[in-house]
Amino acid sequence: MTAWIYTKYVDFMKGLFIDFGEWIKLSWQDFVDEFKLNFIEGDRWEWLVEGFGNTLLITLLAGLIGIALGVIIAIVRSTYDKMGPDLKKRGGIGYGLLKFFNSICNIYLTVIRGTPVVVQLLIMYFIIFASSTNDIMVAVIAFGINSGAYVAEIFRSGIMSVDKGQFEAGRSLGLNYIQTMIYIVVPQMFKIVLPTLCNEFIVLLKETSVAGYVGTVDLTKAGDLIRGRTFSAFMPLIAVALIYLVVVMIFTALVRKLERRLRNSDH
Repeated sequence: MTAWIYTKYVDFMKGLFIDFGEWIKLSWQDFVDEFKLNFIEGDRWEWLVEGFGNTLLITLLAGLIGIALGVIIAIVRSTYDKMGPDLKKRGGIGYGLLKFFNSICNIYLTVIRGTPVVVQLLIMYFIIFASSTNDIMVAVIAFGINSGAYVAEIFRSGIMSVDKGQFEAGRSLGLNYIQTMIYIVVPQMFKIVLPTLCNEFIVLLKETSVAGYVGTVDLTKAGDLIRGRTFSAFMPLIAVALIYLVVVMIFTALVRKLERRLRNSDH
């Protein structure tokens, strides 16, 4: 009786392992077939490469536009906060101009930060640049203007955190306000806000995933094009998600390394 039970147990385990092995073999074959269908046939992997390149290009150029806008707006707003009361007491056209530009900056920040980036992108493409056929350029401008609103607040907080003694030191060296900002305050501000600025760049990278709304073949759009051709959603969309994840992890690691170096330089 014991031998019979043992024999049945051995037969059961053999059958179990054989069935499991067959399942693994079939699953692997299905994976290979899906991979070939989505990426190898028709050289569809080239769409992902093209989309990834466009995503990095849009992110880089939009980031540069955002930094340029952010610096200008931050200087205007911080100047109004720091010098507005004194200029108001003196009167004259200087205070009026500063107040006007500060109001323009506030309107810009309110509108851009108060509306979705997708809507801004669609307005840029279908209204403002309706005659343009360069969808990448439109996407760069739209994301750059959007990023500038957030970068401006990052820079403004950095400028406001610089000690007032730095302004006084610049004045004591014979520098005017603009020269003090350019040569003394702004370099210190960049060091203060650099980690936050890098995190904003990561956010911008992920935000560009909606560029496909205006026909731009970015990384997300490339995955969607593959899905439309193969009618298989899992493989191309997971591939897109993994590429974004790897890139963000790399940038995050670089930001953490940068933060450590900045902390060490302060000691």
